[in-house]
Amino acid sequence: DPDLDLVATALGARYVLSGIIEANVSGLAVTLELSDASTNEVIWGDRLGAPLDAIDDLRNRIVARLVTALDVYIPLNEARSAQMAAIETLDAWTSYHLGLQHLYRFTTTDNQRAKGLFERAVMLDPHFARAHAGLSFTSFLEAFLHLGPDVKEAARAARHHAERGLELDSLDPFANFTMGRSQWLTHDLDAAAEWLDRATTLNPNYAQGFYSSAMTSMLIGNLAATEVQLDTALQLSPLDPLLYGMHGVRSQMFIQSGDYAAAARWGDRAAATPGAHYLIAMVAMVANGLAERHETAARWRQKVRQSKPNASAAHYFAAFPTCDIASKTLIAYELRRHGF
Repeated sequence: DPDLDLVATALGARYVLSGIIEANVSGLAVTLELSDASTNEVIWGDRLGAPLDAIDDLRNRIVARLVTALDVYIPLNEARSAQMAAIETLDAWTSYHLGLQHLYRFTTTDNQRAKGLFERAVMLDPHFARAHAGLSFTSFLEAFLHLGPDVKEAARAARHHAERGLELDSLDPFANFTMGRSQWLTHDLDAAAEWLDRATTLNPNYAQGFYSSAMTSMLIGNLAATEVQLDTALQLSPLDPLLYGMHGVRSQMFIQSGDYAAAARWGDRAAATPGAHYLIAMVAMVANGLAERHETAARWRQKVRQSKPNASAAHYFAAFPTCDIASKTLIAYELRRHGF
């Protein structure tokens, strides 16, 4: 086993990534571990194997798993450590990661907490591009989920903060991602697709980038691209914080294709996934209604009313401005039938 203290001290690193390669006559097995050197705690591990004639494929799988692990488990660990500290003691890096944890809870209260933590990160380090991108994300959620009183101002702020992040680091995938998502708010889907494609070009293992590209493709009506991008996102990050959204896009994809039974199954799965908000419950309600699963649709309608009493068809189509007229007409009918 590696001496984490020695490695971390020599490299000046907080985290250490290590691995063991085992070879036998049938192939290779690789054990991977990501450790927090300050506590000697393993925060993520995985084991992959492949026959000898598939070494290149094994390399690609290792890279994909590692990139996802670094994106997911370091922020989780940073946030867990930060939760025990007073806010005024947090540095910019830790404030940013704690902000992400609140961001992905998708509530008004947590979004405000995330916003405050990103603002602290920017105050401590004005050139921290990802903190500006984080502010863009919080403003996006204010507009997308109608969490605040002024949707137009929130949409403007989402664009402004994304632009500032890009000014500081035009090659940061998260900054490009938030710029693409800000284009959703003005229904400029072609521009959104370009920015999101740039994000996944900069980081070919960016699961949330592929998910957002899938949603954009679905809204445009390119279902073949939607399916490929969703599959890629799920393969890269099967437990992603935006997993509910991935399932929700697949449900909407099946609504467009007319497979309402599949749409209902994926809608149920999306709305039952942690982090799912009222718009996802509306997707599940519509899908179940189209599949003539009326009792299930009624349960999701009740969930929507509990989560967002003033939810409306206007909220749905502002968030999901689908270009497919046939499915849009059916969705509008289901929303009216359920009182939205």
